[in-house]
Formats: sequence, C-alpha cells, structure tokens
Amino acid sequence: MRRATALILVVLALAVAALLAPIAAQAEFGTNWTASYYNCTDFNCPVVATQTGINGINFNWGVSSPFQGVNTDNFTVRFESVQTFQQGTYEFVAASDDGIRVYIDGALVLDKFIGRVFTTDRFQQTLTAGVHTLRVEFLELVDQAQVQFQYFWLQGSVATSDLGLILGTPAISGTPTGPLATVTGVRGLAVRTGPYLGASFVTTAQGSTGYSVLARNESEGVYTWYKIRVGEREGWASGRYLTISGVDPNALPEEGTVFDTIGDAQDRNVIGIPRSVMNLRVRPSARTQQLDQIAWGEEVSIIGRTVQARQNFWLQVRTQEGLVGWIYAPFVTIHGEINSVPIR
Repeated sequence: MRRATALILVVLALAVAALLAPIAAQAEFGTNWTASYYNCTDFNCPVVATQTGINGINFNWGVSSPFQGVNTDNFTVRFESVQTFQQGTYEFVAASDDGIRVYIDGALVLDKFIGRVFTTDRFQQTLTAGVHTLRVEFLELVDQAQVQFQYFWLQGSVATSDLGLILGTPAISGTPTGPLATVTGVRGLAVRTGPYLGASFVTTAQGSTGYSVLARNESEGVYTWYKIRVGEREGWASGRYLTISGVDPNALPEEGTVFDTIGDAQDRNVIGIPRSVMNLRVRPSARTQQLDQIAWGEEVSIIGRTVQARQNFWLQVRTQEGLVGWIYAPFVTIHGEINSVPIR
C-alpha cells in the first residue's frame, strides 16, 4: 500500500509540474520506443523478448514478469528510440524501482543503476534542433518493478500555437482596446481554451505587450484567470502572471466557458484504460475538485480531450457509473479512433 501511494503521489507531482510551467513546458514521453528484455542484471546475456511501437515509458509491473519469458526479479530492460527536439534546454525526469540509466546520443547523462525504492531523478540537457537518440536502461533486482521517463522543453524559441495549427487559424496582430492585461514575471504566458492549466494551448502572450482583457473566471480555485485577446484569437491566461490596468479586476464580468456545458457529450466508442490509479477531476486541472478515483485498469469512455504540444493532455471521461470528469492523458491507454473525440 505504501509503494502504491508513493507511486500515485509521484504521478500527480509530475502532472502538476507539467501543468505549472509558464511556457510550452508540456510533458513529452517519446514515441515508437523499442524495449529489449534480458534475464540478467548487466545486459551480458541474450535478449529474451522484444517489444516495438511503445509510446511512452510508464510501467508498473509490481512483482510480476513484465513480458513472457522474462524473470520476475533480476532482469533488465533497454528502451531505445529516436526523437525530434526543438533547440533549447530540456528537463528530463526519470523514476525507477530499482535502477535506471539514461543516454542521449550515446553519452551517459544519468547513472542510478542501483538497488533502491521508487525514486525520481531530474537533470537538464541543452539540445540542438533535430533528431537525437535516447536510451533508457532499467534494472530490476527484487520486489517491486517500476519505471517512468519523460521530459519538458524549458527554454528556446516560443512554440507555435497547437490549437492554431489544428484549426488552421494564424495569429494576426491587432491594436488592443479597453482594459489591458500585461504579462509580468515570465517571458511569455500560455493562453488556453479555458481557465484551467490543462485546457488546450491556443497561443502565447508575450511580455511587455498590452492585451485587451475581456472577462474573468475563478473556477480553478487558486488564481483568477482572465480572458484576453491576442491578435485575432481569444483565450484564457492565468492571473498569476498578469497585471490588469484601466479597470478594477473585480469589476470585470465573470464569464463561463465551454467546459461548463459539455458534461453530456456523446460517447464516441473510444475507451481509456488508466495505467495507474487516477484522480477524476471536475475540470482539466489538478487544482480543481476531485470527484472520485478511477482504478488501475478500469475502462472509461472518452468523450472529450484537450491538446498541448500536439498530444492529448487531459481526457474527459464517463465512468461505468455515469460520472463525468477529467483525467491526465499521458498515463491512459486509448483504444479506438481518438481523432473522433472533440478537442476542447
């Protein structure tokens, strides 16, 4: 029970870390990984099993064998992939029980190949734009076997609007009017489809520029969010990094969003299966009310989603009991045509 609770806390901490980053710091997990399994602890033995096409390293095998023909203890796994990166600095997050090593372009950048309880390690690397090879090596000695790996883009050129690419709508400059919101404390601020950290990314509001502020919303419960106009787009930005001028912020009209009206969205015959215990939230943010918990492996119907960095970020789901809420997408296996599910 202690280990399971610790894993849940780590998953939630990583999710919140991805959500709180101010600019394009969404979690990435890599795609099309190949896993090679060995029945020894030093890779000095034949490969006994291989998996291909893995989208993300997030496994909790407990005390069981990870694959047919693989030991339950004293085994290793080598995950390999080639990924495309933007120019800039990335933070890598690796967690394991027991050990883990990470190589980038053949260079060892993390070496914790030891026996230990579930532990999270972080490190940063500056990468050039283009493809880079990743290798993650996992060591299991005895008892529990868990491994996770992800990375975040921290610094570089501002990312292009995800939702703008999806909708084919370019950002066009305009002259702001009325009350103004100015970005403070960060180089740029994500503008989203709703007043939630997990809402879809629309564009970025730059520092030292005034933007027309249209409304406010406090439903996330920590910071007031403001609806602003950036060029010809409108979206929501966190008041944590905004200074409002020309009006008392409390005098701005309160406004709801599409997230208030989609609880009865239709089923799309798309199923989600969580790979850990998941908290079901009222809205796509870890700051909002928790409705329930969804068990590991429980099937839910996916009826909506948000997108960041061109990947599913939060999923709106309906449980078998009919409860509707949001769960964090990267730790959910999806079955069905996800592109048929509307983006919010």
